[in-house]
Amino acid sequence: MRVYALVGSSGTGKSYQSMILAKRENIQYIIDDGLLIKGNKVLSGHSAKREKTRMAAVKRALFMEEAHRNKAIDVISTNKPDALLILGTSDKMINKIVQTLKLGEITEYFYIDDLVSKEEVEMAKRSRTHEGKHIIPVPTFEIKKDFSGYFLNPLKIFRKLSKEDVQEIHEKSVVRPTFSYRGKYTISSRVIKDIVNYVVNKAIGVDRIIYVDIISLDSGARVKIGLTAVYGNPLKALMGLVQEQVKIEVEEMTSINIIGVDIFIKNIVINE
Repeated sequence: MRVYALVGSSGTGKSYQSMILAKRENIQYIIDDGLLIKGNKVLSGHSAKREKTRMAAVKRALFMEEAHRNKAIDVISTNKPDALLILGTSDKMINKIVQTLKLGEITEYFYIDDLVSKEEVEMAKRSRTHEGKHIIPVPTFEIKKDFSGYFLNPLKIFRKLSKEDVQEIHEKSVVRPTFSYRGKYTISSRVIKDIVNYVVNKAIGVDRIIYVDIISLDSGARVKIGLTAVYGNPLKALMGLVQEQVKIEVEEMTSINIIGVDIFIKNIVINE
């Protein structure tokens, strides 16, 4: 197995550049901040960016926890990748990960300063320092459940394939981890209920809302809605529309991952 290293200090844009480098060197597997990634899919691990302290994030990135480490080793052994790219802030960090995961010798080191301009590095550092933005090289849908309640946004990168105007699109995710916030925020269930009430009451065919329950889970929240519907409306289509709109608007306004929206029609009224 060819093992490559991409080295650069924190906030210099390693994760942003990793997919381009991986494509260039024909590398399908990436290790970044505790995640083992193949293409657009997370194969194992939890991102260090979801840890509550910097020390915990470092331990996660170095695979110091036994179950986390053993899972990564098992997945690598099962998949038998031809090549693997490891991201780290120093040669020492890379070597520690290689030793911990029993990956053998490093084939080649790449350094962020050799891949991008000084101006690009400074821009990435400003984004990290002033806005707390971190990049994770997988699509948002892959990690949304792990970052419920975090500010998480998709980032699409366009790469020209040839002289023609054909482009390849890579999607990555921008996240602002807990340990980078200047202060904290909390969202109460009452706020979520208010948003749900507002969304449902906009739907034509809903007479009134009987109750809204919010079930909080580690990976997000489940919404349960009891309501009275108006006779004469296609209930299946109506409830499907309400489910979709509740999920979209709550996630957009709160960054909380909505696992499901369960609707219970308790009664039907006939408007004369």
